[in-house]
Amino acid sequence: MTTNEHSHYVPEHTPRLQWAEHAPDVYKAMIKMEIAAKSGVDPVTYELVKIRASQINHCAFCLDMHTKDALAAGESVERIVQLSAWEESQHFYTEKELAAIELTEAVTLLTDGFVPDEVYAKAAKQFTEPELAHLIAAITVINAWNRFGVTTRMVPGHYTPGVHK
Repeated sequence: MTTNEHSHYVPEHTPRLQWAEHAPDVYKAMIKMEIAAKSGVDPVTYELVKIRASQINHCAFCLDMHTKDALAAGESVERIVQLSAWEESQHFYTEKELAAIELTEAVTLLTDGFVPDEVYAKAAKQFTEPELAHLIAAITVINAWNRFGVTTRMVPGHYTPGVHK
């Protein structure tokens, strides 16, 4: 179901640019990076990271996609909803997930300064070095996707899990 089926909702905005059509080589490179990063991260943690970064970056398109993917993979609505307030809802997540979420925030909010040593140390304690390298890559990739989505005003509401272009 899309928002277009409800006449009381405001109309969808128009995307500014179909960036992937105009820069297909960049899009293909992003897909390759996504696949490489994903290969070394637990799938549940991977979706939590994608959702949390997308919340911070206000990327509605990515939130639509990754919450649907997480739900389709069996993630609970409760954990997805509580993710925006994870610091007060820590009991919904494992220590490893919390370390990944906290690292996601630190990497996503680089305008606040460097990734704090204590945040990095928590993540390093929970993940092996190869896992940590892939986690950092996953956080970097979703932040890049978010920037494409927000800048070009990609329209949320039309994504179906398991159906990709």
